[in-house]
Amino acid sequence: MPQAGYLMNGRPDVWFDETVPVDVQTAADAALLSGQLSGIWQRLFSPAGRRRLRTFSSGEAARLIGVSDGYLRQLSLSGDGPQPSNISQTGRRGYTLDDINALRVHLAAQGGAKARYYLPHRNARAGEHLQVLAVTNFKSGSGKTTTATHLAQYLALHGYRVLAIDLDPQASMSALLGHQADADPNANASIYSAIRYDEEQVPFGSVIHKTHFPGIDLSPSSLELQEFEHATPRNLAMRHADMESAAGERSFGRIQTAIAMVGDDYDVVVLDCPPQLGFLTLSALYAATGVIVPVNPQMLDVASMSQFLYMISDLMSVARKAGGGPNFSFLRYLITQYEPTDGVQTQIAAFLRAQFGERVLTAPTVKSAAISEAALVRQTLYELGRDNFQRNAYDRAMESLTTVGAEIEGLIKAAWGRTDR
Repeated sequence: MPQAGYLMNGRPDVWFDETVPVDVQTAADAALLSGQLSGIWQRLFSPAGRRRLRTFSSGEAARLIGVSDGYLRQLSLSGDGPQPSNISQTGRRGYTLDDINALRVHLAAQGGAKARYYLPHRNARAGEHLQVLAVTNFKSGSGKTTTATHLAQYLALHGYRVLAIDLDPQASMSALLGHQADADPNANASIYSAIRYDEEQVPFGSVIHKTHFPGIDLSPSSLELQEFEHATPRNLAMRHADMESAAGERSFGRIQTAIAMVGDDYDVVVLDCPPQLGFLTLSALYAATGVIVPVNPQMLDVASMSQFLYMISDLMSVARKAGGGPNFSFLRYLITQYEPTDGVQTQIAAFLRAQFGERVLTAPTVKSAAISEAALVRQTLYELGRDNFQRNAYDRAMESLTTVGAEIEGLIKAAWGRTDR
């Protein structure tokens, strides 16, 4: 039987046997797995080279900007405005998202009624307030992170300035947006550093990173974020009884306060909440102007959803007593991992729509192997493109994701009072 070993340089030197304490064994397993994953990620996405978003065909670019392909070709041939970064020997044009955004600025600068159509940034002077969207459900596997990440990317592709904040200590959204915790020397510079209670707190702007996806900045997560769940009740307990309201507001409002420091730089903030109803989720809901609740059309998920809503109600009442509370422009339920050929799922989806009416988004997110396959290499469908998948599966999934994104974009515009929805 192999002998128990020790951790050397963060990895086990030999296999452990069953007599080893579980804390030592799990630490060894964690170190081994982390080291192996780090090697895989560095081979796939070299930190020196970093990830880059793919280029888009002229047809894709035209659809994103909102012009015809013929008009875009005319701009290219005439030399009017920014040119595509890639033109093949056969004349095929390839546009980066930076190219597309430069064209948006060029077209908007020509003035006229369509300026905001090309460049949809919010107008703070006109009272268009920052939209903070919390994507939340305490049921694991509901599609929360998939929803939040694709929504952030959809909005960036359509010209919005997006800040993605990963509040889940598992950091899945951070990984999808290119943050390599195991390879990044600033791995501890997470959102927790900006909302912690001690003297090590830093300005929020210092823990916001550019991503490979133009238009999206990221405040990543890390395991240390879990400490917020323990530090917040300790902080509340230290406050005197006659300071209860102010103490609660300072605790629940920490994410809101952090966002306010950088809000002028963004149109939309997308919060990926943890799969639990704790102080992180409460703080996210306190900061939110809109809430998206992903739910699988399964009876167990729907049953747990009622408990989830009861708990949200209780948490929000606590927030109100603390001197504030949510000011949602909208709350919507999103049916996720939907299989339209499944009769039971169809019945459950109809049941939800009967109960909640327009609060259920019209478009569901379909269950798709293409989305799962993309996640295996820490990417999304918006990044990989059609050639990487079986085309029918890709088209079906993309239509679903884009329709959901467009519907939520319409809610954002409605909150701003815009009529071009």
